[in-house]
Amino acid sequence: MQILVVEDEQRMAELLARTLQEEGYQAVVAANGREGLAMALASHFDVILLDVMLPGIDGFTVVRRLRESRNQTPVLMLTARDASADIVSGLDSGADDYLAKPFSIEVLLARLRAVSRRGEVPRSACLEVAHVSLNPASRSVTCAGEVVNLTPREYKLLELLMRNRGRAVSRDAILESVWGFDHDVSQNNLEVFVWHLRHKVDFGEPKLIHTLRGFGYIMREH
Repeated sequence: MQILVVEDEQRMAELLARTLQEEGYQAVVAANGREGLAMALASHFDVILLDVMLPGIDGFTVVRRLRESRNQTPVLMLTARDASADIVSGLDSGADDYLAKPFSIEVLLARLRAVSRRGEVPRSACLEVAHVSLNPASRSVTCAGEVVNLTPREYKLLELLMRNRGRAVSRDAILESVWGFDHDVSQNNLEVFVWHLRHKVDFGEPKLIHTLRGFGYIMREH
């Protein structure tokens, strides 16, 4: 897996690059926002580790310009700013996940694996399963041609299931992708959450969201 590290703090950049290389990844480092943006647009990367506070242009601007250029490489933002407003700004700019400093290497590697899985299907493509259609560019969902209003977490769960159409998704993977690592969600709460999503998009025939007892869920037409 090829990873672009955009980090202006030299020690941190070297630590991240060395750690990633020791884990078997290929790491390329950019020292500022403009350099990182140019490299991301010029070459293919599987994941971008992007610091928020960068000289030149900040991380929010980098990820926003990437998405405007239809570059859908998964982005994991790294920052010492963990206020809710900053997290929302990062995610609304187009980032896939947000990790506040300081963090453990184990958590970083797990987040990398999570965001890289989300990038397996091009995010610019409209996803369709039977009568349900999801447009990642506009974050809109229609069911049998009618617009469906979903909460942010309902949208993330539906997108996860649709991107893995025909493949089983474990409960742990759902909790990690939709709620993050610091979640406190019980199995019963997850079942209720899925029930609400089904009520909005899976009320017809054939049923699309299927429960796999003791494992998780799968979205398929048959």
